[in-house]
Amino acid sequence: MIISCHQPNYIPWTGYFCKMKESDIFVLLDSVQFPRGVCKGTSWVNRNRIKTSNGELWLSVPVKKKGRGLQSIKDVEINNDTDLPDGKAGWRKKHFLSLWHFYKKAPYFNEYIDFFNHIYNTHWDKLVDLNIAIIKQISIWLDIKAQIICSSELGLNTNKTQLLADICNYFKADTYIAGAGGSKYMDLTIFENSKIKVRDYRFGGIPYPQFWGKFVPNLSVVDILFNCGKKGFEMQFSSWQEREVESL
Repeated sequence: MIISCHQPNYIPWTGYFCKMKESDIFVLLDSVQFPRGVCKGTSWVNRNRIKTSNGELWLSVPVKKKGRGLQSIKDVEINNDTDLPDGKAGWRKKHFLSLWHFYKKAPYFNEYIDFFNHIYNTHWDKLVDLNIAIIKQISIWLDIKAQIICSSELGLNTNKTQLLADICNYFKADTYIAGAGGSKYMDLTIFENSKIKVRDYRFGGIPYPQFWGKFVPNLSVVDILFNCGKKGFEMQFSSWQEREVESL
């Protein structure tokens, strides 16, 4: 049994889904603290990048932050004030129009845009609900068979490395997949005590066709979906598999 875990990010990058595809169970860490990054409390949980004619563009979901510094991801509420009739475009309209404008000429645009039209025409209160809806649909498009489960459903009260090991023990898993360099920040003795093997995967990715000049790596997976479709992801996953897995 192979387990991997990750925060439920917003329109995640390709490597996120490669790790998911290699797993039997993929646990969304919605019970951990919402990361407050260096950029006004934002993180990959509520923003990601696409490519435009003017370079990279951050698509950020506004969230309520005042007085909520220690909130769990599952409790984060979207700030929908921009949806009010104040003369400004709401975040949902902005995100959809950005996808439409910058990818409408992409070869696989029509294959995926209807889903995002539905997503951005739906009112969302909780960030985690939005992210999970997108993650699950993309996993279906990519034929990912991993069972997707939220950590909040497991009733575990530990944190950090102990939480990851407890998740593995909960499912009687013998292998845990850590992200690139993730093992450096983990207490590996906790896994060793539970006889859980840790694998440290490194996703390098390979260039694929994009619009507007020089290739930009590690964008949201929507970039490769619109430009290359499912086959583009399969190419990336195949490349990732060929990279040697480092057993720790």
